[in-house]
Amino acid sequence: MDTKNQLEIIDQDWLDYLSQYITDNKKSVMEKVLAQRTKFFTVVLEDIFKPHNASAVLRTCDCFGLQDVHVIEKMNAYKVNPFVTRGASQWIDLHKYYNKEGSAVQDCFSVLREQGYKIFGTSPLPGSISIHDLEPSEKIALVFGNEHDGISQEVHENVDGLVHIPMLGFTESFNISVAASISLYELVKKVKNYNHPDFYLTEEEKQLLRMKWYRSVVKRDDLHEKAYLKSKKS
Repeated sequence: MDTKNQLEIIDQDWLDYLSQYITDNKKSVMEKVLAQRTKFFTVVLEDIFKPHNASAVLRTCDCFGLQDVHVIEKMNAYKVNPFVTRGASQWIDLHKYYNKEGSAVQDCFSVLREQGYKIFGTSPLPGSISIHDLEPSEKIALVFGNEHDGISQEVHENVDGLVHIPMLGFTESFNISVAASISLYELVKKVKNYNHPDFYLTEEEKQLLRMKWYRSVVKRDDLHEKAYLKSKKS
């Protein structure tokens, strides 16, 4: 097992070691965020070709307490735009799917269904329900398609349902980051009525995130890692 893998498991001593290099205020903010973090909702972005739009969605997800964002890459590879995310990518977990010979959509959806998600594509097509009528009675993944075409036919054929945001003007759709914000606001607002026991992260999930976040804020964590492992051997 290499040193990196050694520290991917929960190690309270390693956390305590890093903790001394983080201010009490920073740790307090992390704990406040961790207490509200959830994997009950997640967002899937399909083949987004404008990186600033996808990055804005990452920022939105962080603001609403979502931990995971899934990106399906087909023609377009996604690269985080730090000027748009405003650091949000440091705190969320980004999962990418690319399958040159197969289906990245199927790969992504298989992972989500194994984790217990109902998958809804965002689309105004017939049969789509209003976001106001979507009840968060179980884990939900919302799929947003690219800026021009929306969700693909493959996504349409494999989701559990379609959902849209009712609009009153001539324009057919919102900007993707706006659509994500409205949709997540509705779901987060309504889910409070359900009192899901598994809505927030487990203690183990929180501990793993602490390890990730502590490392992300401590400068030259690689040097600290070497010093820590050396001290463990002595």
